[in-house]
This record gives sequence, structure tokens and C-alpha cells, in this order.
Amino acid sequence: MHDQPVPPPEPAWAVFERLLCRGAIDALAPPAQQAVYTPWVVLWLLVYQRLHANASLGDAVAHFRTHFAVPADPPAASTGAYSQARTRLPGAVVRAAARQVFEALVAGYPPSWRGPRVFLVDGTTVRLPPTEALRDAFAPASNQYGRSHGPVRHLVVAHELASGLGAAPQYGAMYGPAAVGEVQRAARMMDQLPPGSVLIGDRNFGVFGLAHAATAGGHRVLVRLTAARFRALVRSGRPAGDGRWSLTWTPTAADRKGNPGLGADASVTGWLHQVVVRADLTLWLFATVDGTGAELGQLYRRRQDVGTDIRDVKRPLGVDQLRGRTVPMVGKELSASLLAYNLATQVRRVAAGARGVEPRRISFAGVWSLVRAMVPVLRTGPRRGTGGAGSRGSCEPPGSGCCRTGRPGDSTRASSYHEVAGTPSGSGLRNKRPRS
Repeated sequence: MHDQPVPPPEPAWAVFERLLCRGAIDALAPPAQQAVYTPWVVLWLLVYQRLHANASLGDAVAHFRTHFAVPADPPAASTGAYSQARTRLPGAVVRAAARQVFEALVAGYPPSWRGPRVFLVDGTTVRLPPTEALRDAFAPASNQYGRSHGPVRHLVVAHELASGLGAAPQYGAMYGPAAVGEVQRAARMMDQLPPGSVLIGDRNFGVFGLAHAATAGGHRVLVRLTAARFRALVRSGRPAGDGRWSLTWTPTAADRKGNPGLGADASVTGWLHQVVVRADLTLWLFATVDGTGAELGQLYRRRQDVGTDIRDVKRPLGVDQLRGRTVPMVGKELSASLLAYNLATQVRRVAAGARGVEPRRISFAGVWSLVRAMVPVLRTGPRRGTGGAGSRGSCEPPGSGCCRTGRPGDSTRASSYHEVAGTPSGSGLRNKRPRS
């Protein structure tokens, strides 16, 4: 029996319009009958601003007026109405949209490593506008000379190994009385990840709290340990081969103090590995996933990819320059940034498939440029919909395939998009050099 051919991946813009159906999004926060900036429209414009590196409100309004079919009496070119609509849009709508897109896209990738999906976990910070509301929620850094000017938001992120797709981050204050550690934030991410995932973390995450939270959430871990922690744990381990020990890890008094919810019988079963990379570098690892030290050492080395992912989210999408001046607005912008990043990551998958390489071998910066260039093309078309200000359907982008399948021309547009995404010249895409 012959294997069935694998269908080509769905273009990113088609995924966006199918998963973020106008009717479904608007139903989460029903707009007024006369509304032009409905929740679905505002969501797209938030994503548009992120795809264009923190585009202004004026740019978003101009995009709406140019590329959407608007009522006979279109909204003014001023930004007031859009600004108010952004403020009214519930943050839960943006978070739900971002999660829905992430779950659908990550499900389309093959498993990262030996069956399960692997996620790279790390922490980072984002500086926010120096408003009073944001300083109260996210205290600025301080030292013996006083407090700095800008508030700082602390994020813990998890990116899928093969694709780079990002799950919804956990965030909060980095400093001050409301600050929470990276491990506690990472523990709150477990229900965001596909069941049975493997989490890879550096020495900051190589602690009992994360291993226990992951195991309790139905996941597995591969974390690096400090030399001191490895020496303490290996005393309780049982030799299981060269450089390998089986271990039932139980919490110390310090672990229980940092994780007061641990049960009396809390423990995690796994293996310790001592992996000599070179004369001046030894990796001390704890894993609840099986494998040889050499195999797990090679897998752990992929952890550095998450640093590249964080850079790709922060720099091209302008996450370090969020415009929101309140806690709810900054949260919506962050969720829209994740949605935009995952959309661009799907375009990278299409381009990589056309070239027969892994998605991470394609430059994200080039893909991001392609997405920006394609946005007007994908949204524009013969203008229609002069149904009056009361017709919410008149604001749907021309050619939208939202909630519909089998429309004439769908296959043609998808084919054209694949061709553009995979064009060797003129697309701005570059293959990355493989690591040595």
C-alpha cells in the first residue's frame, strides 16, 4: 500500500481568515448595529499594526479606509473612533484569537522529536511607556541611586522547536512587591501547550518546581542543572549506565518554601545525565524523557533557538515599542504581536516547504518583509458593499473567505500565494547557514 501524498500547507492569510471568522469573533463581544470598527475589524487592525512594526493608529485607519469595503458613509480619517474601539475591545477576545491560531497552526506540524512536541522555554523583559498606570503595575528597576524611568514587564515564553510558533506567554512585574519568578510563571503555561509536550529549559528552569509542574500538567522536561544541584542530586541517584543515573527527585525545604502548594508526597522520576561536550564544557541534565546522554545533549543545544525567536518577536514586530498606555491595552498589543508573529511563522513554513528545507533555515526577517508586502495584496480587490452604515457585513475585506469553503478562485489564490512565498528571487527570503 502506497503512502498518500501530503497536502501542501495552508497559506497563512487563509488560516487567519478561516480561524478568525468575522461572525465568531464579533459574537464574543457583539458590536452595536451601526458599528464600523467591529471586534473582528479591530482585531485585524491590531495585527496590522504589529506586522508593520508598531504602525501608528493613523496608518491603521488609512489601511482600513483603503483596503476594506466601507459603507457609503465611511468613518472619518481621524483616529478617534479606532482608538476608542481598541479600548472597548475585551482583552479576552484578542487572547482567544491568538490561542486559536496557535493551536491550529502547531497541530499542522509533525512532532518535533520522537513523537512529542518540544517547546523551548525562556524569560525576557519588555520596557513599556512611562505612564503612571503602567509604573504602578510593572515597577521599574531600582538600585541604590533610585528608580529608573520606564516600567518593565517580565515575560516567560515557550516556542515550538520545529516551527518557532509561540504559545501565549505568561507575564507580570519584573520588580517590586508584585514580582513573580520565572519558574512560577512557566508553571502557569502548562495548559497552553499540547498534551505530552517536552519542555527544554536552561539552568534558571532546572529546579524541582518546574519539573513537578510540567509532570503534573502531563508534560515532560529536559533541563540543565547547575553543577552544585547536580552534585546534590546525584547522591540520591542510582547508576544506570555511563554518565547516567535514575532519580526520584524530591523537594527540599527551599523547594517547598518557593512552591507552597506541593503535596507531602511530591516527587518527579527521571534521569540525570552528565554530558561532556568538550574539555571545558560539561552539561548536567535532568530529563523525564528517555534517551542517551549524547541524544539529549544534542536536543538541549537547540535551546539557543528560543533566543532567536524572542529577538524575532521583539524587533521586527516592535514589541519593545508598544504604544499602549494602560495595562489592558498593553495586554491586547502583546496578544496581537503573538498572533502576527505566528502568522509570519506560517508564511515561513510555506516558503520552507517550497524549498525543501526546515522552517528555521529561512530568515524570519525576510519572511516578515514578505508578509508586510503581501498584506495590501491579500486584502484588496474590487470594492463592494455600499450597504450603509448599519450594514456590518459591508466592512468585510474584499475576497474574504471567512467561514466559507469551496468559493470560486480559492485554489487560484492559494497557488499564487505559494508561488510568491517560494520564489527564489525577489521575495527577500534567505536561507540561513546551518550551524557548525
